[in-house]
Amino acid sequence: MTETQEQWAARLTVEIWQEVRSRLYLALRYFGPALAGLTPTPWPAFTGAGTDGLRLLCAPDHALRLFENNRSLLAREYLHLVLHCLYRHLFQTAEKDPRLWGLCCDIAVESTLDGLDCPLTRRPLTWTRAECYRQLKQSCGVLAAGPIYRALSAANLTPQQYKRLEEEFRTDDHSLWPWDSQASPAVTQLAGEWAKRARTMQTDLSSFSKKQAGESGDLADQLARAGTIRRSYRDFLRKFCVLREEMHADPDSFDLGYYAYGLSLYGNLPLIEPLESRESFKVYELAIAIDTSMSCSGELVSRFLQETFSILQETDSFFHKVHLRILQCDDKIRRDDKITCRKEMEEYISRLRLEGGGGTDFRPVFTYLDYLIRRHEFHHLAGLLYFTDGMGRYPAQPPSWPAAFLFLEDNYDDSNLPPWAMRQLLYPDQWAAKPLPDTQERNAL
Repeated sequence: MTETQEQWAARLTVEIWQEVRSRLYLALRYFGPALAGLTPTPWPAFTGAGTDGLRLLCAPDHALRLFENNRSLLAREYLHLVLHCLYRHLFQTAEKDPRLWGLCCDIAVESTLDGLDCPLTRRPLTWTRAECYRQLKQSCGVLAAGPIYRALSAANLTPQQYKRLEEEFRTDDHSLWPWDSQASPAVTQLAGEWAKRARTMQTDLSSFSKKQAGESGDLADQLARAGTIRRSYRDFLRKFCVLREEMHADPDSFDLGYYAYGLSLYGNLPLIEPLESRESFKVYELAIAIDTSMSCSGELVSRFLQETFSILQETDSFFHKVHLRILQCDDKIRRDDKITCRKEMEEYISRLRLEGGGGTDFRPVFTYLDYLIRRHEFHHLAGLLYFTDGMGRYPAQPPSWPAAFLFLEDNYDDSNLPPWAMRQLLYPDQWAAKPLPDTQERNAL
């Protein structure tokens, strides 16, 4: 049977991508399971290529043209799409600006490709790319899509800057990403499948030669970060809740049958009434330490407190009367604020001003909290939340109460974290609380 022009182009497109995949597999063996995760599919509606997490979609004329003129660019494009899936860029689009998130994902992927010493995907590193990577590493620490998104959001790019970056980094079409269906079972399942492939790649990377592992250092780091389970900060705070009675009617503690029977028999005399108090599992006594060294000061500290307070203010997390101690510290205690109710909490936020800016030493906070306990300032301290970058001196001995160190996902060093300390990564893009309008003014030191 004679093929039409469209059928011929479609068949050849699939064969081209299969050929590219075979070459990539020979050059980068550890990409094997991931390369097989996308099914090449002709897609005339595109002018280039894209993916939905299942298929590699491409316009036939685009594949034919690149295969004839620039096969290395075609291979790089294939790997670009696969990395989007491995880094789970498609599955983190909730509440993101589509244009900016797509650009940040492209920058993150292209930085990985530029760091691979693979002749099949190599391209000259332009000055624009090198300068972009340098500046972003200074502000983000790591060239991952999330930190890049926050950095560029704060930068307020001009239309000219947007255009220049997109011309340099934009590679594929993101229109088929699941922008509005992140919570659907199908998307969740697909994200889990790519997470398994990423874990398999991490294992394979560690078993290849040192030379290959060194060349893929950025790739391994990104895979590790993308594979980290994002434990909710809201759920983490529940570890510091305590069981305690509070004044509140408890309708579950008595039988409604006896209550109704008494009313029907005597008119206004129930046989049993609900208890006037009930046991609740909430936050009561808690210490929060803020590392105000130069590496941790700024708007994110304010946003961290906003998020923490917004969670504690919820009726299912916060007793009417509490004892919170907020300590600002660097190498010593700079400020100690006591909060006992919502009103004091709101006043603290409204007048917040960070104090300090020196080096970091965690030990004074632990010593000070022990001092407060000896003075009976605390009776049942639930624990300590220490917001920091981890670059400081830790206590040699564990305290008598739980201690957790909270790190921003893109700016921390936990290499010296003691085994007795809890660790929690914070993801500002998940925070519901927004910074106050005058955040920058309050944080001017």
